[in-house]
Amino acid sequence: QVQLVESGGGLVQAGGSLRLSCAASGTILSAFTMGWYRQAPGKQRELAAAITSGDSTKYVDSVKGRFTISRDNAKNTVYLQMNNLKPEDTAVYYCNAKRDYGFSYTQYWGQGTQVTVSS
Repeated sequence: QVQLVESGGGLVQAGGSLRLSCAASGTILSAFTMGWYRQAPGKQRELAAAITSGDSTKYVDSVKGRFTISRDNAKNTVYLQMNNLKPEDTAVYYCNAKRDYGFSYTQYWGQGTQVTVSS
């Protein structure tokens, strides 16, 4: 059974930093594209950052220059370093693992971790 477990969320003041971790069990993450999604109250879930199995990264414009996604395949863990946090970053952050198989794909979700940024 595959599990993704997020940690590192919490309450921080604007301008502060947090590092989220997503640890996997039951599968090897190195073959997956990993993503950090976030969902604020009343809003749709959006992709904040992603990293491919080849370590290519992409970010939503609102977090570019402030967030960094990385992976440690030896630890089967993905991280999201969040700096200069803003109140609009407040959301539940979800870890996602996705692997494409041509016409199909497999994906897994973590349970989410709350990030609250106070002004």
